[in-house]
Amino acid sequence: MSELHKFMFEGKPVRGMLVRLTDAWQDILKRREESGGYPLAVQQMLGEMTAAATLMQANIKFNGALVMQIMGDGPVKLAVAEVQPDLSLRATATVVGEVAADAPLSHMVNVNNEGKCAITLDPKDRKPGQQPYQGVVPLYGDRRQKLEKLSDVIEHYMLQSEQLDTTLVLAANGEVAAGLLIQRLPLQGDANLSGSGVAGADEDQIGHNEDYNRIAILASSLKREELLGLDAETILHRLFWEEELRRFDPQLGELGPRFACTCSRERVGGMLRSLGPDEVESIIAEQGQVEVTCEFCGAIQRFDPVDAAQVFLEPERQQPAPPDVH
Repeated sequence: MSELHKFMFEGKPVRGMLVRLTDAWQDILKRREESGGYPLAVQQMLGEMTAAATLMQANIKFNGALVMQIMGDGPVKLAVAEVQPDLSLRATATVVGEVAADAPLSHMVNVNNEGKCAITLDPKDRKPGQQPYQGVVPLYGDRRQKLEKLSDVIEHYMLQSEQLDTTLVLAANGEVAAGLLIQRLPLQGDANLSGSGVAGADEDQIGHNEDYNRIAILASSLKREELLGLDAETILHRLFWEEELRRFDPQLGELGPRFACTCSRERVGGMLRSLGPDEVESIIAEQGQVEVTCEFCGAIQRFDPVDAAQVFLEPERQQPAPPDVH
């Protein structure tokens, strides 16, 4: 069962989270099997993205979707992981070329150093005129060197966005996607990933807090096979047995990370309306119907000529939609 653990280091300005996605991650992969699945390197990258996005959503307590996107100039054109405030999640990737099993991050999405990572926060109850908050970082470091670890990209993003030291360890395979996050607490106020602002004094603390630096070194010693193969209790004891941890109740089951897709027939109808009646009619003339498959869950929505005509009627004149086809 997928689970999320939160903890604090007593008397120290450091917090941590550990996520292990098992059934939630396997559900994502199973839904991709019909179309051939993902190459091993893409599977690992997408799993690490999904674990990282879950940690970030749990860290900021944002009432809306957190969407992590990696857009590249390699064979992986786009990878997306989306996590809702209740920790329901979904993920997908678009692959258009061959990807070697051991391909590094740059070969997949950053061939010419033009790849980017974007984090979007989309509020559930968006006010009129309100736009989602988005931050973007390149897939290279301060000296334009290509970054080969997703954790380095996210740490760089968190440092820019929150002005807080963050250590992230990520790993994924065909069974588990997992991550460990350690972060120095702000001196006052809330972290500003959602644009709320952090006191300038926090910037002065970057890299200088001895407690955080020591704990970060311990966290960084966690090996990939340990993160994937050990349970949360064993991992935390091995790493921090000399520290006093304040543990919170783990989030699992219906309260924890789990796969869920937000696609619907109504959303597809909205997409068709945005295309316009002429474009939709041309598709029907060519194919007999409009068929849309959700990239995340594989659900298929079909609109025959009558269904398509309904889309462009006034809402009060529309007939009830048939059940979703999965």
